[in-house]
Amino acid sequence: MDVRGSLVCVGTGMMLGAHIGPRARNHIEQADVVFVAVSDPLVELWIQGMHPDVRSLQPLYAEGKSRRDTYHQMVEAMLAEVRAGRRVCGAFYGHPGVFALAPHMAVEQARGEGFEARMEPGVSAEDCLYADLGIDPGTFGCQHYEASQFMLYRRRIDASAYLILWQVGLAGDRSLRRFSTSSAERQLLVDLLAEDYPLDHDVIAYEAATLPIASPRRERIRLSGLAKADLKQETTLVVPPARRMQINAGMRQRLEALQNGACASSD
Repeated sequence: MDVRGSLVCVGTGMMLGAHIGPRARNHIEQADVVFVAVSDPLVELWIQGMHPDVRSLQPLYAEGKSRRDTYHQMVEAMLAEVRAGRRVCGAFYGHPGVFALAPHMAVEQARGEGFEARMEPGVSAEDCLYADLGIDPGTFGCQHYEASQFMLYRRRIDASAYLILWQVGLAGDRSLRRFSTSSAERQLLVDLLAEDYPLDHDVIAYEAATLPIASPRRERIRLSGLAKADLKQETTLVVPPARRMQINAGMRQRLEALQNGACASSD
């Protein structure tokens, strides 16, 4: 009988043992082989307690090595087992589809080769951010960008909404080979933000808690001091609104006219 391999990429959530869903746990326990990509060795040990064959993908990362090369190696490691007819589970930190390129690449390639492949969501840093900072994205709106991409491409910024910059510790990196950038490169980010925000505007350096005994980082920093702040690869920068939302009077009038016309036609 022809045994077809399959792939599912699951999220383990941000906090050890607290954020994983029952479907993700079941995929880990029922797989033939589990590949794990998490930065915390405690999380890796915890996953090893769920399955006898857990293989770490973390050693594929290296200083000076392009992260794209690492991602391709991760995909090939998982797909090799899928092609061998095994049920493969890739367990990734947080949400497997949020700032995690390898799971997207693996699912797409597996489907392209005719295998069953899908993604199981998990609690991401974004989910934790809303809870820890008390932000409702529906109140003022949220703009999300990867920090280096934000710097390298022209964006229309609305300073009346929240601006969320991911991987701010890597701001300005074009090589994909480093795990941090210099204060000079981050100063260029400050200069860019200063086009829309005052330098005395408070921003927030955020890091989700990964252990039940830990607390999230919610450090307020003046924008002017951001370049020299302690920014890690996992640090997210939250820029609160700097001005009020502007009323769109023309659109309000057009909507009112439509509504008045609908009321008149129903009389």
